[in-house]
Formats: sequence, C-alpha cells, structure tokens
Amino acid sequence: MLVTRGFAPRIDRPVALTIGNFDGVHLGHQAMLARLVDAARARNCIASVLTFEPHPRELFTPAAAPTRLTSLREKLELLGAYGVEHVHVQRFSRAFAALSPEDFVRRMLVDALGVRWLLVGDDFRFGAKRAGDIAMIERVAGGHGFEVEAMPSVNQGDVRVSSSAIRNALARGDLARARALLGRPYSISGRVVHGDKLGRELGFATANVQLKHNRPPLSGIFAVRVHGVAERERHGVASLGVRPTVRADGRPTLEVHLFEYSGDLYRRHLRVDFIQKIRDEETYPDLEALKAQIARDCDTARAVLAAME
Repeated sequence: MLVTRGFAPRIDRPVALTIGNFDGVHLGHQAMLARLVDAARARNCIASVLTFEPHPRELFTPAAAPTRLTSLREKLELLGAYGVEHVHVQRFSRAFAALSPEDFVRRMLVDALGVRWLLVGDDFRFGAKRAGDIAMIERVAGGHGFEVEAMPSVNQGDVRVSSSAIRNALARGDLARARALLGRPYSISGRVVHGDKLGRELGFATANVQLKHNRPPLSGIFAVRVHGVAERERHGVASLGVRPTVRADGRPTLEVHLFEYSGDLYRRHLRVDFIQKIRDEETYPDLEALKAQIARDCDTARAVLAAME
C-alpha cells in the first residue's frame, strides 16, 4: 500500500477517494471501504483514503479530545487489509484547518490527489469552520471533473455504528459490544520494549507492549489472544493501566503474560486482541498479594479462553 503526505502527492493513476479519520476502522468504515474498492475497480482508479494526523480535536481541544482507538500504524494496517491501495496522511494544522471549502476541493482533492470519484458520509463537513457540506461538493464536482456519492450511516439494530459508541463500550468494559461494532475483537498492536522485569521476578514474565498514545480507551485486566509470537495465536492475560501497586507516575502500560511461553519477545511486533475483561485494576498492600492475584487472573483467563474455543 502506498502512503503519501503533504500537498504534492499526485500519483500516476486517477483516484477514487473517501475521506475521514477512520479511527478504529469499524463496520461503518468497512462498508465505505467496500464501496470505495468496488467503485475504484469499475473505473480503473486507485482506491484511496484521505485521513488526518493529528485528529482535528487533538489540535483545537487537546484536553477534551477523544481517546484513540487505533494508532496511525494500526489504522494503516487495517485500511490495507480492507483493500485500500493508497492512503494520503494530511497533517492537520491550523493553516490547513483555515482552508475554505472551495480551496480544500481545488488544492487537496483536484490539484493534489486528482480525484475522479469521491465517496463521503451523508453528514460530511469540511473546510474552515466546517462550512462545506455534501451539497457544496455536489455543486462544484462536475466543474472539476469528478463524481460524488454520499453514503448513509451504518446501523446495528437501533444504534449507529461509530467510533464514539465503541469508545463508550470499551470504557464500560463491554468488549462484546465493542466487538460487534468493530466486526472483530478490539486490539492494540505495538513493539515489545524493555520493562522493569517485575513480572519475571514474580514468576509471571510479561511482554511490555509499547503504547503509541497515553490515553488508551480501556483499562483493567483482560483475557487476551496474541498474534505475532508464532504462526498461531497464543493465549494470555494482559494488564492495561497505571499499575498503582508498583508505580506512581500514572503512565499507562500494557503488559502481557503468555501461557506456556518462555521465549524472548523483545523488539517483536505483537497484536493483542482483548477478549474479555476480568476485573479493574486494584492496589495491593505488597508484592506477595499482587503475585497471588496474578495467579488467580491467569486461572480466570484460561477458563474464559477455553470456554470460547
């Protein structure tokens, strides 16, 4: 998959494009991507996505910005898995946000990306002060030589599939609901980095998976399936949180203990699928109490995963 950046990424094929943050790449996003890929093939275009980094709300209201469901790398991997051939990552700056809707269409869609066909959600807004909408794009598309199609929201039952709904489910520990909206288990992927080796001292060696963002959308102790260790997935138990018994800095950490595994995972890139929440984080009076609880968590996770096989 080709990844481009900046205002001059013009590629050598006409572009079928959709636009969005695509955080989580959930069922609604997947429906858009399926339509995009079909339209691109029918028109001999490259299936492209325009996305933004950072999230616009991280620029304007960082304290109130939503937690990320996916890092940029995770998002790119998922987009590629659903058939996207090209992603343009546009740096979202105040200068870019100040573009008028007309300048956004001309400079970004036409001059930079060479759009021939455009798919947007029916509530799509863009340009300075979100002044542009689907009606505006439809008015100017013909003059710029591209087609426009609007796609309605995707619902599951009476609930609109959205990144916000998934964040809410994860915050409640409702992994089944999150999975239903995502179409797959919620996961975090990252490279294994050195930790403080406390798990090894307690008899439960862990892989410390690097987090790309400091505010993960869920926390607690989980039964997990882990990909990237070997050809098949491995089962384990994961702690995602601030580890109040052993740390005071409040920085989230993802640690995974794999059952019946003793190899070296340092620098390996793993994907951790969160299957079921076992409990919230707790503070323990000493390391012996923590060790006993980890043993109970392992037993619980084994039982949960065995029941799902």
